[in-house]
Amino acid sequence: MTLVVRVRDVTDTAQHSRGKQKMRQGGIFYTPQSGIWQPVWLERVPKTHIRSLHITPLYDEAMLELRVRTSKPCACVAHIGERSFAFSSGAACRIPMPGFRPWSPEDPFLYDFSVEAGEDRVESYFAMRKIGVAPDEKGTPRLTLNGKPYFQSGVLDQGYWSDGMLTAPSDEAMISDIETMKRMGFNMLRKHIKLEPLRWYYHCDRLGMLVWQDMPNGGGAYRAMAVSAPLVTGRHHKDDNYRYFSRDDIAGREEYYLELTEMIEHLYNCPCIVLWVPFNEGWGQFDAAEATERIRALDATRLVDHASGWHDQGVSDVKSWHVYFRPYRFKNDAHGRAVVLSEFGGYNRRLAGHSYSARDFGYKRYRSDEALAEAVERLYQKEILPAIPQGLSATVYTQLSDVEEETNGLLTYDRAVQKLPAERMRTINASLYAALQGKA
Repeated sequence: MTLVVRVRDVTDTAQHSRGKQKMRQGGIFYTPQSGIWQPVWLERVPKTHIRSLHITPLYDEAMLELRVRTSKPCACVAHIGERSFAFSSGAACRIPMPGFRPWSPEDPFLYDFSVEAGEDRVESYFAMRKIGVAPDEKGTPRLTLNGKPYFQSGVLDQGYWSDGMLTAPSDEAMISDIETMKRMGFNMLRKHIKLEPLRWYYHCDRLGMLVWQDMPNGGGAYRAMAVSAPLVTGRHHKDDNYRYFSRDDIAGREEYYLELTEMIEHLYNCPCIVLWVPFNEGWGQFDAAEATERIRALDATRLVDHASGWHDQGVSDVKSWHVYFRPYRFKNDAHGRAVVLSEFGGYNRRLAGHSYSARDFGYKRYRSDEALAEAVERLYQKEILPAIPQGLSATVYTQLSDVEEETNGLLTYDRAVQKLPAERMRTINASLYAALQGKA
């Protein structure tokens, strides 16, 4: 048998989702890529077979809810340790988890299990964890993990590679990125405008790394007034003006909702994912309030940042800020949401011999490793630390690695050089976690 795949990729010349790809790449947008860029496989299955699992930890009830979709109705059996549970496909099977071990970045414990349906058998895993927003003892809304206030210190992760662009060179390379950020003290990655292979999320699950998952952006050619000016002006617009947001194509909007649904269903079982980001900086944004409702209908177990950066419509779980060109100062949210700084930093250090281009893009330039390290320390000490007692719940530093002309990564594009010592960044992050506990 021969399987032929033909691809016609129009990138940013149509309404389709494309992420950071752009025909005329430069700055924060990158070289387009087409063809097969994630793992593909064929699998022989019995006539009656398992098509999907839907795994939901019910933390407060000490239960696991499991649904199995099969090729035709049949009896199923789930095995967890020495226990077995019989149920019908399509129905909810609630499995008691007395005395369960909670999952967290500090203790990323995973439970293995298997499901049988006819002659088919699937092995998988799950974790018991709960993400939310709740007031602390002072009434300040905070992000919580497993019912307790939990500060999330993250990094913007574009998932681009110098030798494969959207495709990682190896499984070990993906692991290295996650482990390096863990060693630097971060507990969260914001997967920016890209979906990774399921293998990447598995490594975050087992290594203990929270993930904020972006939906790749689409729409027509963006207007600078809509996507860039708010960084300086701070002005927000209602996102039902489809023409202003380059979303006046009905088919493009319908395609977005279809792909948003597919993304959430595809990644639903990954314990590491704690927050969905349907729109970023107005790129192809439209009806973010409706997108939030649709996400919550599909997944009530996670949070939503409906408009990361700007064009806030006031309806998501967090108030999301991007700050680059001015000092960050904490502000309470008028809608009573948890406040997150979902992008900041972006300090630039270009290293000859490890750069994609002679051009460099970033928000402040530093000519030595020590100057960069001192600047990052000052940034966290002067702007982030004071904001945590006031209510800041999470930060996302830009970014994990250099990408093409962007040279503001903690790592170079080829991952050969780490620009900040791990122990120095780990000390900074430790001070953030202590600040939430009032110990800084």
